[in-house]
Amino acid sequence: MTAVEPADLAELLAEHPPFDSLGPEALDEIARAARVERFDDGALVHDALHEPTDEVLVVVAGQVNLLWNVGRQGPPDPADILGPGGVFGFRVMLTERSIGPRAVAIGAATVARIPASLAEPAFATRSGARALVETVVPNRRATEVPSYSSVDELIEREPLLVDPGTAAGEVARLMTDRRAPAVVRLGAGRFGLVTDAVLRARVLVDGRPLTTPAREIMDTTAPVVSLGDTAAEALMLLLERDAEFLLVTDRAGELRGVVCPRDFAISPITVGVSLHEQLRRATSIDELATVAGRVPPVLDDLLSRGLAADRVISVYSGFLDTIMRRAIGLVFARHPELSVDAFTWLSLGSNGRREAVLSSDVDSAVAFDDTVDLNAVAAYRSAFAEVSGVLATAGLSADGHGTTAQSALFSRTNAEWRAAGRQWLADPVEQKGAIMASLLVDGRPIHGDPGLPAVSRVFSDLREHPGTMRLLLQESLAYRAKLRAAWLPGRRSDTFDIKRHGLLPIVNIARWAALSVGSAVLPTTERLRAASGSAMLHADAADTLIEVFDVLQRLRLHYQIRQYRAGEQPTDVVTLKRLSPLDRSVVAQAVREITGVQRRMGNLSQYVAVEEWALPERA
Repeated sequence: MTAVEPADLAELLAEHPPFDSLGPEALDEIARAARVERFDDGALVHDALHEPTDEVLVVVAGQVNLLWNVGRQGPPDPADILGPGGVFGFRVMLTERSIGPRAVAIGAATVARIPASLAEPAFATRSGARALVETVVPNRRATEVPSYSSVDELIEREPLLVDPGTAAGEVARLMTDRRAPAVVRLGAGRFGLVTDAVLRARVLVDGRPLTTPAREIMDTTAPVVSLGDTAAEALMLLLERDAEFLLVTDRAGELRGVVCPRDFAISPITVGVSLHEQLRRATSIDELATVAGRVPPVLDDLLSRGLAADRVISVYSGFLDTIMRRAIGLVFARHPELSVDAFTWLSLGSNGRREAVLSSDVDSAVAFDDTVDLNAVAAYRSAFAEVSGVLATAGLSADGHGTTAQSALFSRTNAEWRAAGRQWLADPVEQKGAIMASLLVDGRPIHGDPGLPAVSRVFSDLREHPGTMRLLLQESLAYRAKLRAAWLPGRRSDTFDIKRHGLLPIVNIARWAALSVGSAVLPTTERLRAASGSAMLHADAADTLIEVFDVLQRLRLHYQIRQYRAGEQPTDVVTLKRLSPLDRSVVAQAVREITGVQRRMGNLSQYVAVEEWALPERA
């Protein structure tokens, strides 16, 4: 035992996460309850590979080496050496599993043991969640802990649901009894949230009576995730939004649970989350490029550990969003004369739909606020070109056809976008209106105003323009799925373009079908589900396209990961000899299925009136 004054320990804890999120009273209580021990060089501090602990350990003086693999030879890894303020043992405490590490003193070391009951509140804060992200790395975990989990596993109890008219005082009582925030039912997949912070701010501080109904004090901005989403994606969203809680719903929009930062501590946090935070905090273009270069190995790791291909693709889209946001931030930091709040940056194409893979280009557009100084637009476009250059440095190539924000064609004010959209609807032949419409309706804001872009709102009136609907359908069916000579005996080619001749026809059909029924969803499979059962897209055809799209995307991702491992540039052009006979058969069957749906839709368009295209299919 060594003498360390509680005041000194409290001061140390206040300077290091996650305890820096606690107030003075909590820190004093922790310091008084902590057991402080001194260890000689090489002494075992704690073996969490074999013994769970109900304590969190903090290095007070000296150094401690964390051994995640006791058979490892050679000098200690610098990343595994903790100095004063370093925290360990929390994962074992939170999971109650012996998952490591084994901690050994380097030289003389002093360590404080903090009771779990006092330490846990620090991990229930957003600062605590960030500390977990930065300290938990996959190669430090025991092999039996998976590299990902779903958000479903984080839900520990039934959510506390209250009606909109429930009085604030009653809500507070229920929250105290259940030790949980209250979720206000608003109907149709919509919810409000009442937390301790909301009660303090909107009742106590504002001086409202305890009879105030929940609907008048609730917070309606809580982020929402769905059952099946990965814990990594959910934590990324929580950190990105700086939120206290996430609402978890099922696919029908019914509430299934509420999770908070502490819940993520018991989830096997992925390297993806840690990398996401490193991208967010990159301080230079070179650092951003270096960290972005670690993205493909993460995708490889997730895929090899069994995460479904569509989930890996979703994680990749999240990385791309973060890289682009950081690139915008770094560039505009060099241009203080330009406002980063004067525009909304839209991701177009595959990333707009959250379907990007390693071969995908970066398509973009910008919608300026209508109040922006038009004389400064040229300077903004020049800055957007710099952003494209930063993205190229980070390994993300711009679209070769000029679909980029620095182009005058793709950077306009909201008013100009609205005017252009109406013109495209009225005469889609002129100025390549059909092509522009197809590009812009895939737009997803990743910086600036998160609301529906002005140009997208224009296309909600598509069904009022029958001629335009027919032309857009023709354009959508123009890219035919093709078996080509590559699949014919005796005339075998070496390659097959899986994007152009397989995926793009489905994307085009899904985009048109969603527009025809007035749906604003973006992912291809969600668009197909939204339009399923219409006169033009029968339910069986939609189901077929959803299945085929998933199959081709999975094959595409696996193929590109193999290319990455071989040191090749990932591409959509598949070399046939690299596919197994089963994969070649799957692709051939997929193309035949797509061709069948395209032919059927083309035939239906000839004898079904345009006004009936979006109506339910006839039995």
